[in-house]
Amino acid sequence: MVKALLGIDLGAGSLKASVIDASGILLGEASRPIATSVPQFGWSEQDPAEWFSALCQAVSQALRAAGLAAAALQGIGISAGAHIPVLCDAENRVLRPAIMWNDQRSAAEAGALRARAGDQITRHSLNRVNPTWTLAMLAWLQAHEPDVLVRCKRLYLAKDYLRFCLTGTWETDFSDAVGALLADHKTQNWSPELCALVGWDMAKLPPIRPPGHIVGGVTAQAARASGLHTGTPVVCGSNDTTVEFFGVGAIKPGMAAVKLATAGVLYLATDGPSVNPPISCYPHIMPGMFYTATGTNSCASAHRWLRDVMFSRDGFTGMDTLAAGVPPGAHGLLFHPYLQGERAPYWDPLLRADFIGLTISHTPAHFARALYEGIGFSIRDLLEAARALGLSFGPIRLLGGGAQSITWRQIIADILGLPVERTETGDASFGAALMAGIGTGVFASPLDAVRRCVRLRDVTEPDVDRHAFYSDLFGIYKDSQAALAGINHRLHALPSLPPRPEQRDPQ
Repeated sequence: MVKALLGIDLGAGSLKASVIDASGILLGEASRPIATSVPQFGWSEQDPAEWFSALCQAVSQALRAAGLAAAALQGIGISAGAHIPVLCDAENRVLRPAIMWNDQRSAAEAGALRARAGDQITRHSLNRVNPTWTLAMLAWLQAHEPDVLVRCKRLYLAKDYLRFCLTGTWETDFSDAVGALLADHKTQNWSPELCALVGWDMAKLPPIRPPGHIVGGVTAQAARASGLHTGTPVVCGSNDTTVEFFGVGAIKPGMAAVKLATAGVLYLATDGPSVNPPISCYPHIMPGMFYTATGTNSCASAHRWLRDVMFSRDGFTGMDTLAAGVPPGAHGLLFHPYLQGERAPYWDPLLRADFIGLTISHTPAHFARALYEGIGFSIRDLLEAARALGLSFGPIRLLGGGAQSITWRQIIADILGLPVERTETGDASFGAALMAGIGTGVFASPLDAVRRCVRLRDVTEPDVDRHAFYSDLFGIYKDSQAALAGINHRLHALPSLPPRPEQRDPQ
């Protein structure tokens, strides 16, 4: 019987399950969509019950695609987006929807925490508080939903809650603890000082375990629901950015990556902590290493939005073909992708998306091209902010769904002026499967896992002339962003008038 590993990743828009063998070959995969609720502008929530339902469906489909029985799995690894708290009562009942990492409601609380204890937070946690981090979310809940916090007895991070549904155990890894902004990098444990800032009882925080540590096995109840084999080992795992960066083989200081998924993320591997707020800093899978990550709010989510609004008949493939047929610059049409406010480098929840430079000659194809380029400029905005802090970047390893588009890969290479590398397999579910293999002894070490399983597929080189053109256009992108920021704020403050009563023509 083929021995296999299962990786599960909970993304912002879907849950994916991947089955690989001991050489990293993908045997089968499947995904299921996850709905996001937006009760107000800038809010973003999900129902954790839907996560486990999606897991059960995706795992069953992935095993069928691989042609394997559940008993063939040697181990299971799980990842999910960082920062996402799931608050449960004493019976492990979820008390409210999970606040997502791209939720911006806690901007005021984050600002207050920075003013009161910004240096202290960075000193302990390596990072600066903003609405993305769990600490700010807890401060918001303390101010607006205090009854929920009183009833809460356990805090899970997203991947830990999903794993609890399989194993019934409660733990997290240090990278996710850092992502909660409640941990101390020196002790590699929870920080009493940071918890005290929001009045958080440390008894409500899980034990911290290594990401490859086997925390338990699939329970009989979970096996019945998911089709998995009872007792299959499950490792602690880590957040999506940590395992996916590891999963593309970025295991040496100076290696970089760009993720084109729901969010756009720029990574850089470092030897030890690199503290440059507001750029995030997390522990790496490789011992002693860390990595920086800085991200935008809207990447593939903006791509999906434009498809639904303008290209529902063409789909992603047709949209890609149209974008490829338009010259660089989309005849002067520019897109700022701030559909949900923006994180790095502006940290402004009130920014709004726009297309500017529109003329009567523009067609849907120009909109598609401008969207690809606008997201590329947003990634370059991250790159330039990191360079201004003294960080340097070489070739970029590209991951996420957007990496499948040759047009988008070339645009990214041309805008950044850097070679773009793509591995054969390299998403968070693949990285989570590697963690399962490390924990169960299939691989002797993280280095052994990468050497055996990560292979380069292709390289996209930047075009010198297009890079020069895009550099000029990037200047216009930056200038127009600055010019429109105040207008975005005024639009946000615009009162909503009630609809006028229906009027009928006199008979």
